[in-house]
Amino acid sequence: MIVFMQTVSLGMILEARERLKKVVRSTDLVPSQMLAIPGQREVFLKTECLQYTGSFKLRGAYNRIAMLTPEERQRGVIASSAGNHAQGVALAAQKFGIKATIVMPAGAPLAKVAATRGYGAEVVLHGAVYDDAYAEACRLQEESGAVFIHPFNDPYVIAGQGSIGLEIMDANSDITTVVVPIGGGGMASGIAAAVKELHPEVKVIGVQAAGAPSMLESRRAGHIVTLDSASTMADGIAVKTPGDLTFAMCEKYLDDIVTVDEDEIAGAILMLLEKCKIVAEGAGAASVAAVLYDKFDTSGKVACVVSGGNVDVTTLQHILDQGLMKAGRMARIHTVIQDRPGHLARLLSLISESGANVISIQHDRTSIMSGVGRALVDLQIETNDFDHLERLHAILKENGYAVM
Repeated sequence: MIVFMQTVSLGMILEARERLKKVVRSTDLVPSQMLAIPGQREVFLKTECLQYTGSFKLRGAYNRIAMLTPEERQRGVIASSAGNHAQGVALAAQKFGIKATIVMPAGAPLAKVAATRGYGAEVVLHGAVYDDAYAEACRLQEESGAVFIHPFNDPYVIAGQGSIGLEIMDANSDITTVVVPIGGGGMASGIAAAVKELHPEVKVIGVQAAGAPSMLESRRAGHIVTLDSASTMADGIAVKTPGDLTFAMCEKYLDDIVTVDEDEIAGAILMLLEKCKIVAEGAGAASVAAVLYDKFDTSGKVACVVSGGNVDVTTLQHILDQGLMKAGRMARIHTVIQDRPGHLARLLSLISESGANVISIQHDRTSIMSGVGRALVDLQIETNDFDHLERLHAILKENGYAVM
C-alpha cells in the first residue's frame, strides 16, 4: 500500500482530536490501587476497552475515512484486521454511509467477526494471522478499486490513535510514563508522538507479546524485520511485519520496547477482571502485564493503555485458567494409588483437609504407567496461592504419594 504522507505532525493529532470529539468517548484514566506500590509508583488505566466498538481502533479508522474525497467514498473501503480495526472501520463506514469490506484471519474471535458484520460490513475470512488477511485484502483492493484503510501504517490513522496521548496528559499532567501495546505500531507511534511533542520528559514504553515481537526485532536490527510467525493469545498485536511509517516514528519517539509472555498476559487479564472489574483482551492487557511483572523501571506515575476488551467468552475462560495457574491458584496433580476400595477416598480426604478444592478428577485403572494393582489419578485443583500448593504437595508426599 502506498502511504501518501510520510509524517505525522502534532497539528494533525490535534486536528484529529477535534474531528473525533462527537464520535468517540474520551475514556477515563482510572487509578489502580492493585497495581500501585505506596511510595514507589502510582498506576492509572486508560480504559480504551470501554471505547465504542470495544477498542481504540475507531479513532484512527474514523479519522482516516473522514478524509476521503466524495469520489473515494463512492468506491467504498476495504481493510484487513484481526478484529478491532475491523469494527472501527465498519462503524466509521456506517456513519458515512460507505460500503465496507473487511478481511479477517480465519481464526479471528467469533465475537469480533459477529460485531463487524453487525456494523454492516462484508466480512471475508482468510489465512491464519493478520499478515495473511492483509495480503488477501490487497488483492481484493486491486480488483475492486476500493480505498484501503490500513490498520496502522497510515498518517491519518496514526493521528487518530494519537488523540489517546493527548487525553492521557490532559487528564493527569503529572504522568511520568505511558505504557502502550504494540502490534503494527499505529497506536504506539501516535501516542508517543503526541506525548513527546508536548511533554518530552515523559517516557513512553512499548509492549509486545514475546511470541510476536516484530517491532522489537526491527529496532534491534535497525530495519524492518518480518517474523516467521506471530503466535500469541493477544491476537490484536500478532503482527509479523511493522509499517515503515510506524517503525520510523517508534524509533524516534519510544524510549524502550519490552515483551511479555503468554502466562504474564493471562495473569494481567485475570488481575484486571478480578481486582479492577475491567474486561481486557490479550492485546489490551499487555501494557498492564509489563507493569505487573516489572518489565521496566515502573517508578513514578504510570499510565497503562488498556487498548481493547473484545474477547470471546470461551477464549476468556481458557485465558483465566492460564492466569489462575500462573498465580498458583489452579494446578494439576498426577499421582498413583493402590487400586483397592478406600484409597481414592483417602487421597481426596487429604486434599480436602489441606483446604484445597477438587475441580475435576480422572481415575484410570488401565494405564500401563501405574502398574498392576494400581491406578493413575489426575486431579485439577484450586488452591489459594503457590505456598498453599507447596504445602499440599508436602502433605501428599508425607503420606506416601509420589506427586508428578
